Amino acid sequence: MPRLQGNIPRGLLLGAGLVTTAFVALLHASMVTVAQPSPESGVAAFQRIATVLGSPRCLNCHPREDRPRQGDDRHVHLMNVQRGEDGKGLAAMRCTGCHQEHNNEAAGVPGAPKWRLPPRTMGWTGLSVGELCRTLLDPTKNGGRSVADLVKHMTTDPLVLWAWRPGGDRTPPPLSAEEMNSALEAWAGAGAPCPH
Repeated sequence: MPRLQGNIPRGLLLGAGLVTTAFVALLHASMVTVAQPSPESGVAAFQRIATVLGSPRCLNCHPREDRPRQGDDRHVHLMNVQRGEDGKGLAAMRCTGCHQEHNNEAAGVPGAPKWRLPPRTMGWTGLSVGELCRTLLDPTKNGGRSVADLVKHMTTDPLVLWAWRPGGDRTPPPLSAEEMNSALEAWAGAGAPCPH
């Protein structure tokens, strides 16, 4: 039998090398941990989301009453505009009579595809952050949406995305669209926990 390094048989050295390689691999695997989002990190992410949902760009169109708000000061919509049965205004004053598919900078009227108010059940005015979170997650109030559906809605719906391109002198939400997307992903990844 050939000998290497003094009196140690070559087969023993190879076997020791394999055992060492396997040990190093196991040690490395035990040190590499996949960070599982904690409920606390999810709550922190929702706190960030709530800053957007509580901004005028969202709250103006999510009233709990039948009158939408407008402007950064959230004053009652002029001309006695009302929600109507379908969220698109009363018969004599439909939302699309003024709000088109895009902002009308000349007239100062905001616009986005399918401009309307959400159902009254999705009104957020006066809710605490925890109540807002639970309202969002309640399928009887959110249009039957799952968490994944909510994230998709808030990251792809043109009417929601309008908030970051409001036109005129309207203030966009406090987080960028990218920061909002990251917060939504973190919240959903942590199991969509709600603050108390």
